[in-house]
Amino acid sequence: MRLELITTGSELLLGRVTNTHQQWLGRQLADIGYSLTRQTTVPDTGDAIAAAVKEALSRSEVVLTTGGLGPTGDDLTRDAIAASLNRPLEEDRRVLEHLRHYFQRRNLAMPDAVRVQALVPQGALVLMNQFGTAPGLAIEPRSGRYLLMLPGPPRELRPMFSDQGLPWLQSTALPPRKDFSCLTLRLTGLGESEVEKRLTLRLQPLTRRGLNVGFCARPGAVDVRFVSEGVLAVELTAEAAGLARALLSDYIYGTENQSLEEVVLDLLRIAGKTLALAESCTGGFLAHSLTDVPGASEALESGLVTYTNAAKVRWAGVSENTLKQFGAVSRQTALEMAAGVREAAGADFGIGVTGIAGPAGGTDDKPVGTVFLALADRRSVKALERHFPTDRETFKRLTLREAFDWLRKELIRAKNPAD
Repeated sequence: MRLELITTGSELLLGRVTNTHQQWLGRQLADIGYSLTRQTTVPDTGDAIAAAVKEALSRSEVVLTTGGLGPTGDDLTRDAIAASLNRPLEEDRRVLEHLRHYFQRRNLAMPDAVRVQALVPQGALVLMNQFGTAPGLAIEPRSGRYLLMLPGPPRELRPMFSDQGLPWLQSTALPPRKDFSCLTLRLTGLGESEVEKRLTLRLQPLTRRGLNVGFCARPGAVDVRFVSEGVLAVELTAEAAGLARALLSDYIYGTENQSLEEVVLDLLRIAGKTLALAESCTGGFLAHSLTDVPGASEALESGLVTYTNAAKVRWAGVSENTLKQFGAVSRQTALEMAAGVREAAGADFGIGVTGIAGPAGGTDDKPVGTVFLALADRRSVKALERHFPTDRETFKRLTLREAFDWLRKELIRAKNPAD
């Protein structure tokens, strides 16, 4: 089975927007045993879109397109494909009603231009957009060929694909595979090479039996993916995961799509504990990442961005003497930030973070990339020093992982004191 993805948008080719569709859609398909064989990006011109789709349908059973379904002048996917397939556009009353309700709920007048989104190629299945206006479209251009058109914004594309697009594909072209298994473990605290080194020899008996092992590194994290096909696929990946857990249990924080933030919040909720944050160099990044998780308010009490010395004193309880004697970037300041924010918020845990993200501001004693983290509970407060001499964004991500993994391990130890 050959599957292709065509992403449309001149902004993608100009580098103005990051193309995340291939990664996300590829993962969703791989999880059910199917892989994209090709990905193409084309500009917002009708000729380019029509040519790319025609070529893809000539060699692949399934073609997915993203973008170009909206109401503006550069949204040409719907029209170009309808013309190339000789399928006249017809106004769909259900889509038109959805558009009217969409604007009514927001107390806005519906612009005439958006009505074009209710035009649907003859014979197409409409996928309603619950988070926007442009519907998705599913077509079988000819026997054995399937075309799925999805809107461009990820917040619209992803739920539409999961709830409607993928079920349509599974009912037509991609039946679920019973002879396929894919299992992913997520780690932090070890580099990709070290993870591979520790696993390779122990997994050789399984790889000889058909297990495939893949590694994907991100800042401060590594995903290990086990894939197998055949009647014993599930047993083989489960055995591999068991071996990996035995070897790397301290570093494995989750599975599949679990984020470290989700895991930490779940552990806090289960323990009935709360967390407060005082951030300097990360500028609220830790709090932002936690609040991306639904239900974070059950465990996150508060988050402060105490960027200046005055803010550290006023809001996080850092003493002026500490700042004068040791400086804003110091173990002592981090300790007082963690303890101060925990006490002020009445939380069970407090995290304090202060450092030098760069590119300037470093010294011989405290070079760029230096960060001090502190973790306080109701009995004690501890600190550690790390060095992440990278760009500012990566510095923040590595600091986040260090802080949350530290809290994760503390929560696990408290839950299982014998360990």
